Amino acid sequence: MVKYSLVGYDGSEASRRAFQFAIELARCGNGRVRVVSVLQVTEGGADASALMMADSGTRRVQELLEELTAIVPDADRLVDVELIYGSPGDVLLSQVEQHGVDHIVIGHTERGALARWLLGSVSGNVLARAHVPVTVVR
Repeated sequence: MVKYSLVGYDGSEASRRAFQFAIELARCGNGRVRVVSVLQVTEGGADASALMMADSGTRRVQELLEELTAIVPDADRLVDVELIYGSPGDVLLSQVEQHGVDHIVIGHTERGALARWLLGSVSGNVLARAHVPVTVVR
């Protein structure tokens, strides 16, 4: 039975559906859901990252929790929320061992071949490298 699911959440419709699926799964098995929002830092290096984290981290986590409870009113009883800076696939996979996650739920966004080639696919990356079951919600 799944006890602790991980959801990669970016505010997209696909990630909302993944979140709702994970919540329903948690309810069925008395589990919990770890919601991780990953922000990629593309400019400014380590100093800019540190400033961004200090200035907006706590506030953004609260905003994220409010967003999740707007989707599922009792979400605050079932979720752990974290905001992490890094590469989405790497961050999600590192969460599995760090927090004892036994299932990953991710949303799938349909992109064209060029976009997948240029940007990569988080769901494809996670599917290829995960050592726990992964559910991709469309």
